Amino acid sequence: MELFLEAVDVWLFRDGRPFDAGADHRAISMFPPYPSVVQGAIRSYHLVVRGVDWRSPQAIAEAVGTADNFGSLRMRGPFVARNEGDTVGRYFPLPADAVPDGESKLYRPLHPRPLGETPRVRVSAPPDLAALLWPPTGVDSGRDQPDQWLHEDELLKYLRGEPAAATAGHTLFAREHRTGVSLDSATRTAGEGLLYHVEFIRPQPGVGLWVEVNGYEGWPAEGLVSLGGEGRSARFRRLRTPLGWPAPPDPLPQRFKVYFATPAYFGGGWRPRGSWASFFTGAGTVTLQAVALRGYETVGGFDLAGNRPKPARRYVPAGSVYYFTVDGQMRLNPNLLNGAITELWPEVGFGQVIIGEW
Repeated sequence: MELFLEAVDVWLFRDGRPFDAGADHRAISMFPPYPSVVQGAIRSYHLVVRGVDWRSPQAIAEAVGTADNFGSLRMRGPFVARNEGDTVGRYFPLPADAVPDGESKLYRPLHPRPLGETPRVRVSAPPDLAALLWPPTGVDSGRDQPDQWLHEDELLKYLRGEPAAATAGHTLFAREHRTGVSLDSATRTAGEGLLYHVEFIRPQPGVGLWVEVNGYEGWPAEGLVSLGGEGRSARFRRLRTPLGWPAPPDPLPQRFKVYFATPAYFGGGWRPRGSWASFFTGAGTVTLQAVALRGYETVGGFDLAGNRPKPARRYVPAGSVYYFTVDGQMRLNPNLLNGAITELWPEVGFGQVIIGEW
């Protein structure tokens, strides 16, 4: 089933940094939230649908799995989406290799160029990468990119090498900042030096989150779930006209690039601890040529059952683009869970990719 979730008021989706009284005074919201946030809300609601006794750990595990085992759940998303009648339109982060095409308000991708052709450029690229990403002639890549998003139709055009029109982030959602003071639980008075600042997300009218859920039965056509911090809520409805997911080229082009629509975890930081071979299959080899990414994101959380923080890990952020070449005939491994390229939690939406040609 495909769900469209809309905020009842505002949402709070904190990033992976600790936020304890006296340790940090500012909580930043991520939007869309990490898949780990939404899967928790989906599994909790499914317990209600199944009428599971919350006091029975065994019954909970049989219905939705455990903290490290997601059972039958397979989830894709979440993605920012806007209501378009019977269905919705998805929006994706601007690719990390996108540069503005002059004053046209369109975006084009950078071009790979062999490292040997740019001897005067100082880079931090590892020596085993074959190419750098270089702006096309006449394209300005020197200024920071604003908060821009691509509608799915524009993203697919972009991945075909065509210029794409972006959508400004403020037309999809706004960030609201609120200030509070932590209270001393014993005296019920304000704690000294415990002023804090929280950032909330207010989606624009008709804007919410799209998520695909497989493995769960019996859900109503619409309902209300708790989602995010401070017990905030979301209305959901099941889409009658499903969107599906763009299928990867089969076989892969001899030059293809992978766009990460959701964050991905690799044991080697920005790449797998071993090789890329486990993600692709066929009679040939796949070689990474260049990478476009903006730093990393820290994904963590809090274990309510254990009353302790969850391990914080560094993830490749959504919007990252990896350039590959193929020697022979290869395809995306059909045995990948959710078709995801990640070494952790592909079941619940991490490592979702869309593949294009360069």
